[in-house]
Amino acid sequence: MNDGVVKLFQGARLTPTQRRIAHSLVEHGSKAAYLSAAEVAELAGVSQPSVTRFAMALGYSGYPALRRELRTVTAGEPAEPAGRNAMQRAVAAETDHLRRLGEQLDRLDDVRAAAELLIASRPLPVLGLRAAAPLAAYFGYFAAKAFPDVRVLDGGGTGLLDRLDQARAAGAGAMLAIVLPRYPRETVEAVREAKAAGLAIVAITDSAVSPVAESADVVLPAAVGTQLVFDLHTGPMAMAMVLLQAMCDAAPEPVQRRLEEFEATAAQRHIFLA
Repeated sequence: MNDGVVKLFQGARLTPTQRRIAHSLVEHGSKAAYLSAAEVAELAGVSQPSVTRFAMALGYSGYPALRRELRTVTAGEPAEPAGRNAMQRAVAAETDHLRRLGEQLDRLDDVRAAAELLIASRPLPVLGLRAAAPLAAYFGYFAAKAFPDVRVLDGGGTGLLDRLDQARAAGAGAMLAIVLPRYPRETVEAVREAKAAGLAIVAITDSAVSPVAESADVVLPAAVGTQLVFDLHTGPMAMAMVLLQAMCDAAPEPVQRRLEEFEATAAQRHIFLA
């Protein structure tokens, strides 16, 4: 693996098309450093203007400037990368994210504060749009086994604010917002509306300085993987389950009672095979 090429792209917020270009440059190492923009476009299966926009997104004046940098960092490297492939590197990066998340959880003050806010809310709205929608549904599925009236808000449009108003009118005092890159405008606006309506906001997001942070009472950051065409959300999913565990720990008796009731009903209805 050419670590120098990888470092050129680390930390940059790239579109899926731009990530395809980055992956092609990493995979082809020093060979790619001598290709034209048109040849890189063909290699990555994108348009030539996309290659130019990619270079500019990294802060270069154009692709020739990026190519010069590529030649510098690949000097003396083999034409084709050795060792781990792109998929292995992406998974290894997720391992690093989880390790850092584990170190971050050495102090649980923020997680416990978030848990206290959320368990006091009846109902409990859980917001997650676009890429965050599956994670909101995942959290909501398990949270509903332990807490009454969990409402997953995973659809946008004009009805979203109506559902927020309904939750507030029903007594909601807090909301969990899962906000992931590329930060849907509608999500950030919904969080601001909820905050203005008096709800406390707990945000699971990729960074302590994400666009939702300024509206959140508690921010629980968990990095996302960016080495594949689409983000890996291993870290935010782990953080969501850590938060749910903290919520259960904060109210052990009612949670245990609800879980036992669910298990009795599941057995009676033969819901699961094992």
